Amino acid sequence: MSQFHWRPEEYLALMRAEVPEYERLQDEAAVATGYGAARVLELGTGTGETARRVLELHPLATLVGVDASSEMLERARLVLPVERVELRLGRLEEPLPEGPFDVLVSVLAVHHLDGAGKADLFTRARSVLAAGGRIVVGDVVVPEDPADAVTPIDGDYDKPSTVAEQLAWLSEAGFEARVVWQSRDLAVLAGDAP
Repeated sequence: MSQFHWRPEEYLALMRAEVPEYERLQDEAAVATGYGAARVLELGTGTGETARRVLELHPLATLVGVDASSEMLERARLVLPVERVELRLGRLEEPLPEGPFDVLVSVLAVHHLDGAGKADLFTRARSVLAAGGRIVVGDVVVPEDPADAVTPIDGDYDKPSTVAEQLAWLSEAGFEARVVWQSRDLAVLAGDAP
């Protein structure tokens, strides 16, 4: 899957072909965001698939979407309601947009960070979430059984971690963390801010 993110016109077809249960991962992550949020931050907006689903569940919400690819953001602008969405060019390692947000969601992006990067992101995420806010991460993980590693990864750009590691980093960042859904090497994790 290396460098797929620079070809937005091919992204969805590739995801559906190479990521087992891609649609289920997207749906589970969207549902995990809850209902009734007013302000949502999405990291790794891509073509807008996650944002579209989240906005359907939060009909009064506005969303700030961040992605490292201007081409992907242009594609997202075609499918997202312009009056409810602000799209920004940025990387996961950079400062996050100013909060507070009710929900922070990221699907198939956080696995591009190494362990220290994930821990740092979760800490920064906590700082932009409102009290009672929620972080939702849907991503590729290192499964307990190596036979469950079915999603292609390149080893350089992709740096998945275990569920246990990510739950620990979320907890250390101040979240009440849990697994919402898991299948083979895909998982949706959620953390609630007290």
